[in-house]
Amino acid sequence: MEKEDIQRIFDNKPKKRRGRKPVEIESKVAVQGNEIKHLHSDVEDMKKDIEEIKKSLSDIHKVLSEAKGGWKTLMWAAGAGSAVTAFIIMIQQIFWGK
Repeated sequence: MEKEDIQRIFDNKPKKRRGRKPVEIESKVAVQGNEIKHLHSDVEDMKKDIEEIKKSLSDIHKVLSEAKGGWKTLMWAAGAGSAVTAFIIMIQQIFWGK
């Protein structure tokens, strides 16, 4: 139900209907309107939480991207160190190995 419908129900005086109690119907509509308000506030809270989660995921992605670069640099340095060590051992074997 729209807000205008709920307001119209509360503004009008209850009409007599066959077999229905207007007060009960109006109270049910009021309860449902109140529940809808609570649901709207819950949805707004969930939207805020989702935005916070998105920001956290973005930060995590940023950190992981930096870590990937750090691992690449570490592996490059280890490879270069291994190559230099192998070259030194090769030179040592040529001159002093025999």
